[in-house]
Amino acid sequence: MNSAAISFPDRESLADKLQAFGEADQSYVMLIMENPLQDDNLLEGLHLHLDRQATAPFLNSMKLDRLGHWFGDKAPARLQIRLSEVARSSQHPAYQAFKAGLTRSGGLERAYPKA
Repeated sequence: MNSAAISFPDRESLADKLQAFGEADQSYVMLIMENPLQDDNLLEGLHLHLDRQATAPFLNSMKLDRLGHWFGDKAPARLQIRLSEVARSSQHPAYQAFKAGLTRSGGLERAYPKA
């Protein structure tokens, strides 16, 4: 594979999809999550989206909570730890709202059950 195929989609387009996050956007993100080569681009887009929300004049914490819950429910096991790292990477309320939804979904516990 060439590097152009791996870098598609860029982080800006993924952040835009996460901002709108309608049914078509959810399907798009699900398709991206199916390909392990796209994990870094997905997480960079998520970081950019959360950074944009952190600098927005209005923080929609309910939407970020739902986004975190959706990722916790839908993301494959290989992404659950990395999503948790993204959620813990800042103390800003935008990241904390995402983390609350991610934790509430129980995705990490399902992916890695306690022994």
